[in-house]
Amino acid sequence: MTFKRPYGAGLAVLAAGMFAATAAYAEPTVNKGDNAWMLTSTVLVLLMTIPGLALFYGGLVRSKNMLSVLAQVFYTVCIACIIWALYGYSLAFTGGSDFIGGFSKAFLAGVTTDSKAATFSVDANISELVYVCFQMTFCAITPALIVGAFAERTRFAAVALFIPLWITLIYLPMAHMVWYWAGPDAINDAAKALAAAADEAAKTAAQAKLDEVNADSGFLFKKGAIDFAGGTVVHINAGIAGLVGALLVGRRTGYGKELMAPHSLTMTMIGASLLWVGWFGFNAGSNLEASGGAALAMTNSFVATAAAALSWMFAEWIFKGHPSVLGALSGAVAGLVAVTPAAGFSGPMGAIVLGLVVGVVCLFFCTVVKNALKYDDSLDVFGVHAVGGIVGAIGTGILVNPALGGTGVYDYVAGKVGDYDMTTQLISQCWGVGTTVLLSGIGSAILYKVVDVIVGLRAPVEVEREGLDLVEHTERAYNM
Repeated sequence: MTFKRPYGAGLAVLAAGMFAATAAYAEPTVNKGDNAWMLTSTVLVLLMTIPGLALFYGGLVRSKNMLSVLAQVFYTVCIACIIWALYGYSLAFTGGSDFIGGFSKAFLAGVTTDSKAATFSVDANISELVYVCFQMTFCAITPALIVGAFAERTRFAAVALFIPLWITLIYLPMAHMVWYWAGPDAINDAAKALAAAADEAAKTAAQAKLDEVNADSGFLFKKGAIDFAGGTVVHINAGIAGLVGALLVGRRTGYGKELMAPHSLTMTMIGASLLWVGWFGFNAGSNLEASGGAALAMTNSFVATAAAALSWMFAEWIFKGHPSVLGALSGAVAGLVAVTPAAGFSGPMGAIVLGLVVGVVCLFFCTVVKNALKYDDSLDVFGVHAVGGIVGAIGTGILVNPALGGTGVYDYVAGKVGDYDMTTQLISQCWGVGTTVLLSGIGSAILYKVVDVIVGLRAPVEVEREGLDLVEHTERAYNM
């Protein structure tokens, strides 16, 4: 089967808007193999967050704040799941406008065991409930990434209020703008109707229908921004929100004067490894089918990650005189972040180059830039996720080029891979990056201020000194 990507925005976890089929179209079929793969991928993405991200972050903080991080990540997953079922799925993946969907599927109305969601192949669907759950896990991990930026000094009440506000007002519009489209079935049927039109009136009507179908998509999808599995929606989005939060909450007490070393790099190693394993659901699952496209995304998730880990480690070895375990782990995560938007578009050799580049770039931002500007991004959410996501998003616009081993962007109207123009595609990618930075940056700043007024962002100094675990949760991670 030819690997297909959507016209205009090759997009990624999505095919959602998805329900292209109407009574006028042939009934698509559900492939049990694709369904089984997507069920598996969904569980793998949950594994990324709990326990993966929770342990990765937890090991990086001081022992007195271990449970606070675990609580924040676990809470985020729980509240995201409920929001997604109540109204999040509907606002992200139904028609409405270029910027947000509607409430037609609020409370999962109409989503049954028989309803279907589109993939990237015509007449090949998966169960809609599987798609709902898959996208639910993306909604859960994205805000969970943010909490690492202001770890060890933020009140749990602030996190508890900020997360649902951020999901509703920042994440859902981003997911809609990047990933919502009418689906391949609607485009294919409208294109066939146009080709079969026998007279001028029929052609006019068929062209109007095709234009209507193409217009039924998100703002950045229309701009041609391609994002296979969430470089903009997930990583840049969370990374920018994290940076804004770190700046507004302020630096930890004693930052730059006291040792704030990770309390358990063993725990961080376990978490990073779980992240890598789970990321195959994240990237390969975003193909939505158990096909060659999923195999390509899996391959790229292996080689880009390995290349970035080695790149960071050896660069650190050269400039600091020693290779660190934390450096290798951080590089691996940076590689996973960068390959996320490119996973289904780049060839394996391009993915290796992307990994080598992002490892060095993220190391530079997490050390030189961070030290120069003296901001306290506790767990380098900005330096790894925002910077890595930007490198990956821009790199995707280059590596999708078929001449460089990329897949190209599939044109469903023409029924083939479209012509590639680097300038055009890079402009589209910049639209995606710029929109994400502005929405997340400005929107998150407003939300932090609102939360600060209502419950207060920062824990008191004495609480911070004592540790958030004991004061806020009346528990200890370890009993000595």
